[in-house]
Amino acid sequence: MTGLVLEGGGHRGIYAAGVLDVLLENKIKVDGVIGVSAGAIHGSNFISGQVGRSVRYTERYCSNPQYMGWRSFFKTGDLFNTEFCYRTLPDFLDPFDYTAFSKSKVPYYVVVTELKTGKAVYHKCKSLKDENMDWLRASASMPLVSNPVEIKNKLYYDGGVADSLPVAKFEELGFNKNIVVLTQEKGYRKKPNRLIKLIEKKYKDYPDFVEAMRNRHEIYNQEIEYIEQQEIAENAFIIRPSSKPLAGRLEKDSAKIRLTYELGRRDAIQALNNLKCFLNPSY
Repeated sequence: MTGLVLEGGGHRGIYAAGVLDVLLENKIKVDGVIGVSAGAIHGSNFISGQVGRSVRYTERYCSNPQYMGWRSFFKTGDLFNTEFCYRTLPDFLDPFDYTAFSKSKVPYYVVVTELKTGKAVYHKCKSLKDENMDWLRASASMPLVSNPVEIKNKLYYDGGVADSLPVAKFEELGFNKNIVVLTQEKGYRKKPNRLIKLIEKKYKDYPDFVEAMRNRHEIYNQEIEYIEQQEIAENAFIIRPSSKPLAGRLEKDSAKIRLTYELGRRDAIQALNNLKCFLNPSY
């Protein structure tokens, strides 16, 4: 089976949205999708078949304080405003196609990190309607600038804490050929978290979570090396930025959002023929 694995990265993740729109436009089919953080959010639009939705609302609202900003953080504890981002926006301002998502035959997984254990949880989303949207929100809830999301009496944070690049997990689930969309350029390696002292203080009651944050860079770098080995073995096909994305994690400049999205589109178009050969060697 063929899987699609989507890295996060906050607003830098709009690169993946550009890639996904090209895949949709060219009717590239996969057997399953797994997304982490922003990758989970953009992946949901891939499942619902809504080309252009991710970049449209990100461009429009990235500088809107109702969408994201310190006003929301100091008022609610969430830098990305929960009510606006996960209720008002998908239900009214730029409607998400909940029906198309639910009818899709492609299984869709989001990765979250359980606060108590510091371990990754891989949740299969059959719907994003109402409280089901909380799984998507949890996957994108960054430590320090978000509240943990409570689901069925457990608390969850950003999936990238425990498993930023869940290729090995998808292989375990039976997806033996994977398209992997990264949001960092070739050669990137994650460095130790500069805010680890603050993390230790804030999450002192959750030592396993702190440990996961402390080791995150090492796990990420190991996963990159594994994915690159899988690419050599022709078990993975990597699409990554051909140059450093202009959009930062908390980008508010809509022009940089658009340029990063267009970079994703260009890289995907350039990779298209090779991707088709990967999916179908007789192509």
